[in-house]
Amino acid sequence: MELTISKYTWGEKPDVKLPSTQVLALLGEEGIRKLVSDHYDLLVQSEIASLFPKNPVALEKAKENSADFFIQICGGPMYFNKHRGKPMLNRRHLPFSITAAGREIWLTCYREALSATGLPDEVLLTFWQYIDVFSKWMVNSR
Repeated sequence: MELTISKYTWGEKPDVKLPSTQVLALLGEEGIRKLVSDHYDLLVQSEIASLFPKNPVALEKAKENSADFFIQICGGPMYFNKHRGKPMLNRRHLPFSITAAGREIWLTCYREALSATGLPDEVLLTFWQYIDVFSKWMVNSR
């Protein structure tokens, strides 16, 4: 199955539909944590590596926060809210210059990490559609 990156138009803030809870049911918390960790491992080798922590301890904390978020939005415990408060991810990402090209790199790394999950296509697609649309909200620089 091909996971296509949709076109981004500056200022676009589309409605976001949460992924299926089957992502969590099938991968479990540890599977989502591995997916996020694999994604970050790809990101720190990418053209947008400068946006991510260089310090290994800080990188692990970023992975944990991101995994907590994805576990929560896939129907799991409210780890992110408990440890970080309401997500407000657009605001949290404002200090970083996130371009449409950076969004595409981020999604390309996720596409690679997702390929190793073994999720059924229909479940995988709900996660992909979520991050594809959600990532448009993070673009804050031209």
